[in-house]
Amino acid sequence: MEFFHAQETLTALQWILRVVVTYIFLLFVVKAMGQRSISQLNLLDFAVAIVIGNIIAHPLSDAGVGLKGSMITMVALVVLYSASVFAVLKSGRVRNFVLPRPLPLVDRGQLVYPNLKKARITVDYLLSEARKSKIEDLQRLSLALWEPDGTISFFESPQYQGPTRSDFDMVPGPFDLPMVVVREGKIDRKGLMQTGKNEAWLLSVLKEEHYIQLQNVLLATLDRSGKVKVFVYGKGRK
Repeated sequence: MEFFHAQETLTALQWILRVVVTYIFLLFVVKAMGQRSISQLNLLDFAVAIVIGNIIAHPLSDAGVGLKGSMITMVALVVLYSASVFAVLKSGRVRNFVLPRPLPLVDRGQLVYPNLKKARITVDYLLSEARKSKIEDLQRLSLALWEPDGTISFFESPQYQGPTRSDFDMVPGPFDLPMVVVREGKIDRKGLMQTGKNEAWLLSVLKEEHYIQLQNVLLATLDRSGKVKVFVYGKGRK
């Protein structure tokens, strides 16, 4: 366990052991902090991520720095982070500091320029995000909000929203998530088994309906109705 303490020099094996121990310890630390700490980066999460990176970098690059001090520091940081999350849940002031209220960037089809400056984003960036949401005209928006995690939520005005099945009193069918049955030229036996079909049936469908061999299939899915959709290498859907 000499690699665990400060040393003037470390052998290659000791460096590897130090990296392995640090990596495993870091996984436990992230697990202890929860999925929230890696799924989105608000003010609190970003600060913790920066501090962890700084703490863990030194013992991995400097043989004279032991792991014990870094691990103790990270444990203290986890406790501090957990206490901060608890404070966010219980205190409105702390919550508003860490998770500020969403800023309206577009209100009833009009840009709210002061909030654009406050969010430090440009009109071009707003337009880019709108295009990603398939919104070509900002005047069609009833509201656009700059969220605390840095994303933008768009809400179209009712007159621009498309009709749904409920508007025509149509009963929608049940949600159906197609099952992957072929992935990169190989049959996904577990997925195929869940559909109640077998390999012989699948190969027959590929050959007789899609005129293709298994090894040429990039992706194939099977829906509840028994329809197989095929994607081939270098082409679109067949």
